[in-house]
Amino acid sequence: MTEHGIKWSCEYCTYENWPSAIKCTMCRAQRPSGAIITEEPFKSSSSNVGTIERSGGSPLICPDSSARPRVKSSFSMENSSKWSCHLCTYLNWPRAIRCTQCLSQRRTRSPTESPQSSGSGLRSIPGPIDPCEEYNDRNKLNIKGQHWICSACTYENSAKAKKCVVCDHPTPNNMDAIELADTDKASSIINEQDRARWRGGCSSGNGQRRSPPMSKRDSEMDFQRIELAGAVGSKDELELDLKKLKQIKNRMRKTDWLFLNACVGVVEGDLSAVEAYKNSGGDIARQLSADEVRLLNRPSAFDVGYTLVHLSIRFQRQDMLAILLTEVSQHAVKCIPAMVCPELTEQIRREIAASMHQRKGDFACYFLTDLVTFTLPADIEDLPPPVQEKLFDEVLDRDVQKELEEESPIINWSLELGTRLDSRLYALWNRTAGDCLLDSVLQATWGIYDKDSVLRKALHDSLHDCSHWFYSRWKEWESWYSQSFGLHFSLREEQWQEDWAFILSLASQPGASLEQTHIFVLAHILRRPIIVYGVKYYKSFRGETLGYTRFQGVYLPLLWEQSFCWKSPIALGYTRGHFSALVAMENDGYDNRGAGANLNTDDDVTVTFLPLVDSERKLLHIHFLSAQELGNEDQQEKLLREWLDCCVTEGGVLVAMQKSSRRRNHPLVTQMVEKWLDGYRQIRPCTALSDGEEDEEDEDE
Repeated sequence: MTEHGIKWSCEYCTYENWPSAIKCTMCRAQRPSGAIITEEPFKSSSSNVGTIERSGGSPLICPDSSARPRVKSSFSMENSSKWSCHLCTYLNWPRAIRCTQCLSQRRTRSPTESPQSSGSGLRSIPGPIDPCEEYNDRNKLNIKGQHWICSACTYENSAKAKKCVVCDHPTPNNMDAIELADTDKASSIINEQDRARWRGGCSSGNGQRRSPPMSKRDSEMDFQRIELAGAVGSKDELELDLKKLKQIKNRMRKTDWLFLNACVGVVEGDLSAVEAYKNSGGDIARQLSADEVRLLNRPSAFDVGYTLVHLSIRFQRQDMLAILLTEVSQHAVKCIPAMVCPELTEQIRREIAASMHQRKGDFACYFLTDLVTFTLPADIEDLPPPVQEKLFDEVLDRDVQKELEEESPIINWSLELGTRLDSRLYALWNRTAGDCLLDSVLQATWGIYDKDSVLRKALHDSLHDCSHWFYSRWKEWESWYSQSFGLHFSLREEQWQEDWAFILSLASQPGASLEQTHIFVLAHILRRPIIVYGVKYYKSFRGETLGYTRFQGVYLPLLWEQSFCWKSPIALGYTRGHFSALVAMENDGYDNRGAGANLNTDDDVTVTFLPLVDSERKLLHIHFLSAQELGNEDQQEKLLREWLDCCVTEGGVLVAMQKSSRRRNHPLVTQMVEKWLDGYRQIRPCTALSDGEEDEEDEDE
């Protein structure tokens, strides 16, 4: 039977309820004693009975507060006594500790600031307080824990409702789901505010958000807000939920926290968080569990079963997706010498730090005193073929090797160099953080990563202490480059200074991507040339060309005296915004493989021939030449012969000779490589036994 009569209007959602309704059908607010009464829609408005009109001076009625005092307040008095939230600019009452709208912490006024400052969240002049609003501020948080979300229409129903008010969907039997939904909704507000504050203070100059280096304590502190987020509601109602959250957190390990940080990093665009998880050996295919989704407190972003790849696709992180897909495609677990011998690796890092010195004088650049070149040991060829294949899968980056060899002939394109002269280059696997350039340089020399940022610090200090020298070269080179490509633009000195300041800032930020200028400075720190074999175009993971890379070429330490530098270069590979160390394999002195490989049998010298021309026989560019050094190819070839040990092969290829020696190599590096290789030597008996068993089975058959 249809109910007729005079309806009353809810002053919160303006929904017109039937007279018999004690609470509002829509928002579940208590019916006040002085509610606005209206007739049914088909009744004439002139026949309304008991209508109370709203005005600026009408009393404000709170839910469940019909017996509370009602205070009239003027508009001007309200504005003068309230304080403004520094995040959402909402005007809050003076006694509110947190913002009623966004729950952000109230800021206190500094002694030097004026209390009348608007929009700054400062403490304003005390004024009369509305007891109703004060009551709302204290109980705003409690309301959030008294609703459950309908799974069919997403309407928020009262906890006492047995079914959805809108669609009559029954209440879920699992009350934990209701508590989880209420806790997620309340705590996500705090998380959003924390992330908003982080975004405002950690934006880098190139428009990408980067996080500062995060220690173990910082990693755990970053997720304490997840646990505290559950305490937003009433203490009695959320006590059980908080207990569950604490239990989940106590079960979390360091790897679990890194995984959650990586998930948040994908959403926020923080690549360093993803790299931190990858470098710790985390599984890229790992899926979010229900407990982890509960800790993250962002149902709109995270869901059970999501992986880092799913999140990258959902939030359109193409750069991260390319890296993650590459990682997933490498089924073999990576095992490089630096991972097998952590004690020796730490000793090598200390040795590098001790060998770093600063040159006295006007050009106060840092430099290394030791000449070390990393090569793969020749003993690898003594291993059985299956073991060799396993070793190469774990130490090499197959995708980089394929892109540089097959997709575009950049390395190993000459059969003469790769076969007869035994100068094949191998791309070592490298972590894909923003430090990949520094890591690849130390891999090509000492065989380790720049984990302690020793090389980055030397790069930053050298750029600052010798800023005038490098700035002149950089400015002259960039001007010539723009003119040679027909761009015909000129910058004011202020613009040049701004671009240079950005280059300096990149050197000081761990995880920041580096540019050509930084490779030029690294050549001076190493005191030896650096040859970069790289792709010519930037491409997305879909294969779309985005622009020129400009990395391929030769970087000479032109600001040093030639007598102060070594002529043996190192080789790096560049693909998809990623650098990799390109190393050769040792040549046995008695084997006489490759011309010049047995230059000094007493010293076990290995010579690798690095081409100075591309596959089309065009000379590689020499970066950062001055106007006097620029010229035709003959002049540039002459310059290369002055700074490198060059020769021409029988096939007419101009090459540079990279010389390495076991005896002259650092003993710690040799010991690290031997210990790494012993792990594969121990696989030989198992392989031989399995082969013998197969032979016996064949004989029995």
